[in-house]
Amino acid sequence: MLENVLVRDWMTAPVITVTPTTSISSAHQIMKENGIRRLPVVENDHLIGIVTIGDVREASPSDATTLSIWELNYLWAQLTVERVMTRKLYTIRADQSILDAAQIMLEHKVSGLPVVDDQGKLLGILTESDIFRLLVKSRSAEQSAG
Repeated sequence: MLENVLVRDWMTAPVITVTPTTSISSAHQIMKENGIRRLPVVENDHLIGIVTIGDVREASPSDATTLSIWELNYLWAQLTVERVMTRKLYTIRADQSILDAAQIMLEHKVSGLPVVDDQGKLLGILTESDIFRLLVKSRSAEQSAG
């Protein structure tokens, strides 16, 4: 009965976020420290983008450069999330079905959906891992009931 399962019951909240002016190196550090792969970007409590570990890796300096490690680190610290974040977002509301979320993620090939209210305020995030957790828990419940 996954039709009756709501996003709000499986989303992660509160969410670790960054602002558009956060440096890429800081965003990378936050992701590493918290074991996460995406950071919603908020401004005045409203979701304006998302930055993923892939975005951060693409913005990372190449090994083929002639710059010194100090020059590279300085430049990387100057680059902000705003320059690499995705602005075209797929979102979901907390009162929608988990199946709606899974369908959006599948159709648009995204691994996470920010959960927002009607005004665009960030309430949580739902990821593939949350959906996997739901499926595993549902299966465990079925096995113990049967």
